[in-house]
Amino acid sequence: MKKCLAFAVVFGLVLGFGGMVKEGDSNTLTVSAVVSGTCKFSSGSSSLDFGALDPSSGSDVIASTTTNFWCTKGVTTDVIAAGQGLNWSGSYRQMSGPSGEVIPYELVLTPDGNTNQGPTLPRTLTISGTVSGTDYLSKRAGNYSDTVTLTIIP
Repeated sequence: MKKCLAFAVVFGLVLGFGGMVKEGDSNTLTVSAVVSGTCKFSSGSSSLDFGALDPSSGSDVIASTTTNFWCTKGVTTDVIAAGQGLNWSGSYRQMSGPSGEVIPYELVLTPDGNTNQGPTLPRTLTISGTVSGTDYLSKRAGNYSDTVTLTIIP
């Protein structure tokens, strides 16, 4: 009888615990992020080389180069601007040379017509420059240079 009573108590406890109602609760989690609209040049500095300017020709010299840049996919208002350069005269850029002489030049920046697709599909920027033949006819022989900062404005 003691065995039956012990069995009944254990069985009752098992049923009692097993029959307990457990209540839970739930909650929602919002996950978010923001992809920055940004633009960057893909490579370091670029170089625009007019080469040797021959005063005997007096011809305008045109040079061009390209560089790559990218903007976040969906950014639609990318503007690329050229700074004034180190030798700006108030109305034009100038390359500085020997004895403080300068040679003016013009720049034109032309981005390709593609849409922005991010860094895996960079775009091409063509940089063209012109030195007028009359601007270097009476200049000293030597090296002339300037540094211009290019900026992408998304």
